Parts: sequence; structure tokens; C-alpha cells
Amino acid sequence: MRLHVADHPLIAHKLTILRDRHTPSATFRQLVDELVTLLAYEATRHVVVTDVAINTPVAPTVGRKMGKPQPIVVPVLRAGLGMLEGMTRLLPTAEVGFLGMKRDEDTLQVETYANRLPEDLSGRQCFILDPMLATGGTMVAAIDYLLESGARDVTCVCLVAAPEGLAEVEKAVGDRADVSVVVAAVDDHLNDHGYIVPGLGDAGDRLYGIVD
Repeated sequence: MRLHVADHPLIAHKLTILRDRHTPSATFRQLVDELVTLLAYEATRHVVVTDVAINTPVAPTVGRKMGKPQPIVVPVLRAGLGMLEGMTRLLPTAEVGFLGMKRDEDTLQVETYANRLPEDLSGRQCFILDPMLATGGTMVAAIDYLLESGARDVTCVCLVAAPEGLAEVEKAVGDRADVSVVVAAVDDHLNDHGYIVPGLGDAGDRLYGIVD
């Protein structure tokens, strides 16, 4: 597993406002969108491209275009939806799949309740979107789901991560696939409730409000 922490003044600025408990949902959503676009720039450094001959107004030349098959972006519902537009802004030709997963707050176990993905992901570059990489359970379950469908190139894009979650992903993935994690920050630790400290709080609730 490869870890990339995006170190940029604009990322640090936006992340600081996201962390503030007084930031309203509308501002939180806008900043997540902007921050993910910056993270997507780093996450797509190794996206597959092919050479293509074109004619400029001045002369022929060889450029690069997105290769085939198209990459697939997979937001983890529901919080991952808030990251989707920021990611597809840089990958407008990517396909979009969905994984519905939730963590039981008592057991911290992950339950999958919905999916909308191609049956065969062989040869596809996959980008998983989930704001928080906390215990690692949700991310490991999402990665496993993609690997079982044939994927071998997976990039996880998160706003913040905990060291415990990163260690869990690295342990679970092993050498089964080429997995990268791109984050804006690696925070200090998890608290007794499995929340990242200092973290952002519950990203889904801050994006969309509390759902009873």
C-alpha cells in the first residue's frame, strides 16, 4: 500500500475550516467539493493515458488522452457522495459506481446494504471516495468488494485518516493488489468510539444533516 499525504497551503486552509465545528453544512459541502478536486489531482497522477496524433492550428503533434478502459469512481454512500462532483470534475469521462456501506456504532462492524458496480472490473482503475478512514473497516470492505470483481488497481481518496485505519488497510491488502491512499491529513488517533481525533466529526451528518 502506498500513502500520499497532499501537502499544499490551500489544502491545509480548506481542511482547517472543515474541522471547525461552527462551519455550516452549506460551507462544509462547498469546501469538501473544492478539497476533493485538489486531492483528485494527486490521486490521478498515474491514470492510464495513450498517445494520440493530432493537428494543432500550427503543426501536427502527438498528445495524450485518457486510455481505455475508463476508470471508475466509487463513492461509499452516503458521505462519499459529497466527494463525487469534485472527483468527476477532473475525470469527466469516468464511470460512476456506488457502494452502500455503514458502520455499526456499537460493534464497529461494516454492513453492505447496496451496490451498483460492473460485475467485471478487470483492468479498470478504481477510485474509492470516503471522507474518513477511521478504523479501516469500511475501506477494507470496499477494497475487498472491488478486488473480488477483478480490480487490481485501487486508489482510496479520503479527507482525513487515522493511523490505525491506515495500518488496517495495509494489513488487509497485503500484496494482493496495487492500492494507494491519498489524504489531506493523517490525524493523531482514534478515540474510544472509533472517531478520528481531531478529525471532522461525522462527515455524513455535517454534509447532509443528522438522519434519525
